[in-house]
Order: sequence, then structure tokens, then C-alpha cells
Amino acid sequence: AVVGVRPGDHVVCSWNPHCGECFYCRRDLPILCEPYKRQEPRGVLLDGRSRLSLDGELVHHFSVVSSHAQYCVVPQSGAIVVPREIPFDRACLIGCGVMTGVGAAVRKAEVEPGSSVLVIGCGAVGLNVVQGARIAGAATIIAADLDADRRERALEFGATQAVDASEPAAALEAIRKLCSGRGPDYAFESAGHEGAFRLAVEAVRPGGQVVFLGKVNVDREVSFRWGSLMGEKRIVRSSYGGAVPSRDFPWLAQLYLEGRLKLDELITRRIRLDDINEGFEDMRRGQGIRTVVMFE
Repeated sequence: AVVGVRPGDHVVCSWNPHCGECFYCRRDLPILCEPYKRQEPRGVLLDGRSRLSLDGELVHHFSVVSSHAQYCVVPQSGAIVVPREIPFDRACLIGCGVMTGVGAAVRKAEVEPGSSVLVIGCGAVGLNVVQGARIAGAATIIAADLDADRRERALEFGATQAVDASEPAAALEAIRKLCSGRGPDYAFESAGHEGAFRLAVEAVRPGGQVVFLGKVNVDREVSFRWGSLMGEKRIVRSSYGGAVPSRDFPWLAQLYLEGRLKLDELITRRIRLDDINEGFEDMRRGQGIRTVVMFE
């Protein structure tokens, strides 16, 4: 009963497959698909069942993908065909951080050509926001981060200026100076820290757009200076950059093939499946940008 994908196709798996028929899918919000939101935390597919077992025992699906295995079973809306020319170790990056970052700029905020953009936090997601802003034609792209190496890397991905975010007051002053004293048209938070959330809202100009991409514990409270929320500022939270995977994954793959999207430069380490715990340790320590598991 599968349509749209055939044996031998090269695909990128999406952690947000969707039914296409529920209340939110009909409103072009597949990230909020009701069967997905209901079943994904239970470790099963959209129909409420698992397709995995080991020695007769039920095995759950992680995030509807379970990609840390040599084989996985996904819904057809979670297997997105991409051009065969893109290597698998580059294509795999599209399904998460690349989509979230580039999509936040291009799809969610709809960054306009000639505009000014602030990106707070230049890890895997933030660097892709920088790329998205560059692809959208932003004239000023300011990368703010605590780490000097990440600020330097952001310049390689398309940032026009970099600001040290370790001192919020000084960072805010520097950001405003780079944007005619008003602040940027768009501010993206991708650090996942209360201070970064506040800096984004303080920095964006009146009438500007704030997009929160990072996250803290869902039960944690984040406070803001009330005055920073004034001035007709628009604030939105995005988990997947407004993704419609069937539309956006092939588009991102084609951008890479055209030389307009950097993927090779995101990979700081390749490891074997047996070494996957080392990859998780690097991630916990904040080392590198993306580690790719190689199965061959």
C-alpha cells in the first residue's frame, strides 16, 4: 500500500511523519500532527503499533525513526526521496538540524532580502540559521556565541559579523550598533538557555520577529523584562523550521548539490556504530558540530 517511494530509492528519514488528515495536518502544521503527538512518546508508529521485535519481545521505535540500527521501519511520510547524487553521510544531516535552522529563516520567519538577522548560539542549528539567512538574501547576519571558535565558524557559513555573547549588556550594545541602533529585523535563539531567550527579545527591533529554536526543561520557567516585550514584537516557537519534509528535504538536497548549502563543513567526526557512545559523550561536552555514524 506504499506509494511515492520504491525499493532502491535514496531517502532521508523524518522524525516528524504525519498523517495528512488530522486537524493540524489540514492546516499545514504537520509538526503538530495529532496521531504523531499521541503515539511518538509511546515509542510506536502512527497507528499505535511497533514493527520491531527481538527474540519475540517488543522493541520500541525511538522518535519514529530508530536510526541507530542498520535497518529501521518508518511510515511512508517519514521516508523522503532525495536525489541519488547526494552522499548518504551528507544527506542524513538534512532530517534534523539543517531543516530546523534553514527552515526557521526561510520558512518560519520568511527572512526578506536585504534585512538584518541575529543568530544567538552557533551550534548545529544556529549555523544552519546563518545559512538560511544567507540563502534568503539577508544583508546583515550577526552571529552571537560564547565560544570564539563557533563565532569563527559562523563567519565561514555566511555570518557578516560575530559578537561575543558572554557579557549580555555589551553584546546587546554591539548588536544594536551593527543595526543602526535599532536592533535586527529578526532574532533567532538557538542556544537553549534562559539568557539567550532574553537577549533575543531585548535585541530585536520594535516590530521585529523573534524565533525561539532552543529549549530548556519543559517545567522550567523563563522570565523576561516586560519592557523588552513591548513595541509590537512578534515571538514564535519553532521545533522544525516550518518543515514540510516532502517539499523541503529534496529542496535542501538540491541546494547542496548546487553548492549553495554547506553540509560537509558541518561534519566534525565520523564514527562506527560500535563507537556511538563516544559520539554522545562529545555531544554532552559540546565538542564538534555533527558526528555521523558510518555503517560501512
